Amino acid sequence: MPRPILLTIRIDAMRHNVSVVRKALGQSRIWAVAKANGYGQGIARAVEGFADADGLAVLDIAEAQQARALGWAKPILMLEGAFAAEDLAEMKHLNASTAITTIEQASMFNNAPTVPDGVWIKLNTGMNRLGIPSRENHDQLARLTQDLGYRTQSPIHFMMHFACADMATGWESQFDEFQAVFAALKSRLAKQVGQASLANSAAVFGHPQTHADWVRPGIALYGATPFEDAAPARSASGLGLKPVQSLTTQIIGVQTLKAGDTVGYGGRFRATRPSRIGVIAAGYADGYPRCAPDGTPVWIAGRRVPIAGRVSMDLITVDLTDHPEAVVGSDVELWGEHLPIDDVARHCGTVGYELMTAVMPRVPRKIMDGQR
Repeated sequence: MPRPILLTIRIDAMRHNVSVVRKALGQSRIWAVAKANGYGQGIARAVEGFADADGLAVLDIAEAQQARALGWAKPILMLEGAFAAEDLAEMKHLNASTAITTIEQASMFNNAPTVPDGVWIKLNTGMNRLGIPSRENHDQLARLTQDLGYRTQSPIHFMMHFACADMATGWESQFDEFQAVFAALKSRLAKQVGQASLANSAAVFGHPQTHADWVRPGIALYGATPFEDAAPARSASGLGLKPVQSLTTQIIGVQTLKAGDTVGYGGRFRATRPSRIGVIAAGYADGYPRCAPDGTPVWIAGRRVPIAGRVSMDLITVDLTDHPEAVVGSDVELWGEHLPIDDVARHCGTVGYELMTAVMPRVPRKIMDGQR
């Protein structure tokens, strides 16, 4: 019999989440972000689950190739652009658009023998990662837009990425900067300037004025919140999203402790009373965070119980003292329908994105679509 751990991925939840994002928009179109292998679900699941989106945004050429091989016929955007000139030829073959994120990338594009037709210049409006600086740089951007447009014979589009879209304030300066640059380029170059894309998941729900022509939601499409606070209205369920991932397993052992006994490596958890400790078939080699502190919730037999002791490679220990119904063989949900991934992430000092993308290949996958 195989080890009982299982990752269930729900295609119908992906479709539902696209519809929730769609309802938050006006006329804006949706780039469904499927980088990091569809946030851990797989490109095949992204192609099926995001069929109602307007385009697919990925990072690697291999992801774009797989999407096309699986029948994705809508637009594809390469979010970090080309890493070598041959990538540009493959993007042309795949009919995928490329981002231009640095001056060096633009130079490579302008000197490559074959280039894709679609180009999105990424502006650095304050995130200060990838992106061509926009502040007081209108003349250089205008020349760059003209050069790229000459190569493609198509309008050049513009995008940016918010650093603080999940906050009530702090995003406005980036938005204002983008708007000013985009308007200036439109005024100078008219039809050579195409469309704009600004909003990530947080901006989709929090700042409708940023929606522009295209939005680029990621984590929301997978059923987790883009907001780090714990406000119920900004939780995944409060936004109307459904979890795509459920990571489940079982209790495979129970230990009885006296007061003063410790649990696991380093003896981090010390019982203050006679206790029952459940042993769960999951660990950091499966992708569960080793940093999870005592008290991190796990869902067992209808209620939450706390982790007790350090997460090890293959096992997690939890305190069952107040849950006598939990026994060997009881089903466990580490995150999913009953226990939001964001709650687990918050206890671990991280975000749902990291947990979702970290589930290891050794964990079996079960793909569900409604009742199928």
